[in-house]
Amino acid sequence: MPGELTHFDSSGASRMVDVGAKEITERMARAQAFVSMEPSTLKLIRDRQLAKGDVLEVARLAGIMATKQTQTLIPLCHSLGLDSAAIDFEFVDDRRVRIEVRVSNHGRTGVEMEAMTAASIAALTIYDMCKAVDRWMSIGPLELIEKVGGKSGHVRRG
Repeated sequence: MPGELTHFDSSGASRMVDVGAKEITERMARAQAFVSMEPSTLKLIRDRQLAKGDVLEVARLAGIMATKQTQTLIPLCHSLGLDSAAIDFEFVDDRRVRIEVRVSNHGRTGVEMEAMTAASIAALTIYDMCKAVDRWMSIGPLELIEKVGGKSGHVRRG
């Protein structure tokens, strides 16, 4: 039934959804997050001039590592074997970095949560590495932008 909260049973108790009978299919999800900051901070990132190192490479590694930890962070997520995880960065303007994550696997359930977790952790890593020079950075929005596989097939935001 559309709109049904699948992580609760008929009595309202929490549960992990049983995906055992689902067909194994190719799954893919893309998510994005934005980090806004002062132009001088973005310039430091772009020019790799922060004392802590290459901010985007550290954020990329943190995001990839986060995909593998999603099951421990989100209580009812399934343990998934991932086929790939990739993170790219784009300087949107002189104040914002866009993070795009793509995660895929062959499985019985989707990888949306892994993609969203990676995008959020990459954004938080940028924040952590730059907070000494810019305390008022902000993160958001964080959103799913595409998914492939499962009952809903291929869907894209907008």
